[in-house]
Amino acid sequence: MRRAVYPGSFDPVTLGHLDIIRRSSDLVDELIVGVLNNSAKTPLFSVEERVKLLMDVTKDISNVRIQAFSGLSVNFAKEMGAEFIVRGLRAITDFEYELQMAQTNRIMNPEIDTVFLTTSLEYAYLSSTTVKEVASYGGDISKFVPATVVDQVFHKMAEKKNKK
Repeated sequence: MRRAVYPGSFDPVTLGHLDIIRRSSDLVDELIVGVLNNSAKTPLFSVEERVKLLMDVTKDISNVRIQAFSGLSVNFAKEMGAEFIVRGLRAITDFEYELQMAQTNRIMNPEIDTVFLTTSLEYAYLSSTTVKEVASYGGDISKFVPATVVDQVFHKMAEKKNKK
């Protein structure tokens, strides 16, 4: 069985993420989308909420599994029995960082490769950070995230604002 891991924070999941998930799922028997629980960051959504959002937007892709993890992506890939890690590239600036990570991961575990997919041109500008920035000013994010995620982003932002 050919298995890959697509790790990320997915806070929130964007149409760009979904593009990479759909395209990479065509390359493998099983794609595990690893939702990083990074204690160094303060995400908009909890790891459980991000897993749930991803499960919802990928429910029509039969060979995709969503799983939370913490620690190094290369270790997670090994635990999952993956042959490679999938990473999306939007611009040359992404490539520099991702190349360093891929080389580091290769040294840590030579059995796991990294495969880069360039983001479809229509999503090349898009990031979760951009989505949160636009949403924080009440902007329309419907062209950036799956329809089921739009209201949840605004609800979560209002919830966090009310806690302050």
